[in-house]
Amino acid sequence: MPDIIHLLPDSIANQIAAGEVVQRPASAVKELIENSLDAGATQIKLFVKEAGKTLIQIIDNGTGMSETDARMSLERHATSKIRTTDDLFRLRTMGFRGEALASIAAVSQFELKTRQAHTDLGTQILVEGSEIKNQSPVACEKGTNISVKNLFFNIPARRNFLKSNPVEMRHIIEEFQRLALAHSAVAFQLRHDEELIYDLPPAKLSQRIVALFGKSFQEQLAPCQEETTLVKITGYIGRPESARKTRGEQFIFVNQRFIRNNYLNHAVTSAFEGLLPDGNFPFYVLFIEIDPKHIDVNVHPTKTEIKFDDERAVYGVVWAAVKQALSTHNLAPAIDFKADINLVGKLNQSITKEQFIDEQFSNSLTRSNLQNWEKLFENEVPASKLFQRAEQEGNVLRFESALNKADNEEKPSEEQGLFQFQQKYIVRASKSGLMIIDQQAAHERVLFEKYLARQKGGAGNSQQSLFPQTVTLTAADYALAMEIEQELIGLGFRFEIFGKNAVLVTGIPTGVTGTEKELFEGLIEQFKKNQAELQLPVRDNLALALARRAAIKSGQKLLPEEIKSVVEGLFACAKPNFSPDGRPTFFTFETSKIESYFTR
Repeated sequence: MPDIIHLLPDSIANQIAAGEVVQRPASAVKELIENSLDAGATQIKLFVKEAGKTLIQIIDNGTGMSETDARMSLERHATSKIRTTDDLFRLRTMGFRGEALASIAAVSQFELKTRQAHTDLGTQILVEGSEIKNQSPVACEKGTNISVKNLFFNIPARRNFLKSNPVEMRHIIEEFQRLALAHSAVAFQLRHDEELIYDLPPAKLSQRIVALFGKSFQEQLAPCQEETTLVKITGYIGRPESARKTRGEQFIFVNQRFIRNNYLNHAVTSAFEGLLPDGNFPFYVLFIEIDPKHIDVNVHPTKTEIKFDDERAVYGVVWAAVKQALSTHNLAPAIDFKADINLVGKLNQSITKEQFIDEQFSNSLTRSNLQNWEKLFENEVPASKLFQRAEQEGNVLRFESALNKADNEEKPSEEQGLFQFQQKYIVRASKSGLMIIDQQAAHERVLFEKYLARQKGGAGNSQQSLFPQTVTLTAADYALAMEIEQELIGLGFRFEIFGKNAVLVTGIPTGVTGTEKELFEGLIEQFKKNQAELQLPVRDNLALALARRAAIKSGQKLLPEEIKSVVEGLFACAKPNFSPDGRPTFFTFETSKIESYFTR
């Protein structure tokens, strides 16, 4: 039988590697900028066309490469950072993996120009799908200039999986922001289709944050700093009142490398415990400096996930540092460190890290557990627990839309005893017992179906503004707004481009209250929150976002006619049993269950 195992050609191996390293244009941007940073660049320019699908160009003023190094950089596993196995555990550079350039060149039409300061001529290399077409001397500026054209031109299936230009551009902006935050001493520039998106001079971290996210951040930043024998924490946290309903403005860097780590994110949010409304997330940019021997950055091909050899200790320091910052700047009550506020002293004492963490978090954990001690009595149910028990024991009534009901079936009416309870629920007598309706969930369902139907009709009804308002967005949010422009018009919004990352809102959906700025910004925020939590089509997501903004809230007192309108609207819905995000809109106490509480 003939042998069946053989080595892959380098071109195919590079394409396979590209599948891990280069998932979309933003991935190539990240790898190329990291290489520029490792080359000591103090100025980096990024040019993209069609959200990186047609062109990604990185120009830096770094050290450049010799003719031999330029050719070697396109080989698999080529690297300037690793000589021995021990080097893997001492890495502080960014692009050390040695596959990025080879992988990018395997799936694009690639051009490299590079020159070192002491040479008069540089080197130009043209590559197409891993095949080197030409290498020759060239006159060019000191540093490196890389152009990646027609990404995935030779892998149509991968190219077809790319999203719309606004979506891909949003990912590029996110990668650009992370790298610009991590290296505030470096000048960055970003242009998209000849439009200048960012022009960032070298600056302090606080100035870089404001330049990236807007002037509104000037008044909300509080410095955060702590140092122990294990780690050093620096950065800024946002004031609690500036927290948003969406993630996306939370940044943790380890040795200047952006990472995703839910455990450390929890350390930060738990330090804000009691200061944020439910579902809100604080802004923070935190840098963790730690000896590379205590971390493993080779967990994921994109190097955004790392492992700590003592993650609990790092968690404790991050939590305490944020808590201390909140207290120092009068944003929260002072920390109780058991009469010892010196965090460094605590970590340097002979106590174990488990004792340290238990001491810091036992109080908050105990408070959390106390909230769960209550339970219903077997033979007696206080009135205040009636509705809690309903959620546990009540049956959920399921039925079709009221439009499909027979004429002789019961319908909501004033005669059936509608009233509001605790400004949260609507109570209604029914043939089978007592129905308890969640007023907010019910109204969200009514509005959701209304807004969904409105979008299907093209341009939705709009109430024109007497005094249009300008809304300035972050670059990522502006790209998102452009991406869903037609769907926003379908809801009833009217707006036009009004300068860099700004729109002029001239109309809002009919029947919705609030200022143009408040509604537009709130809708974008809610849309992003839905994106993170729910997998919904764009139209459904927008309809849900606006429904949540416009719906009656829990705790809002209702007039009798409003109560009746909510109930009748709910039972006319196509799917009245659940809110758009899956919460029950009502429960029913069966008459037999109610009677069981009074039998001897």
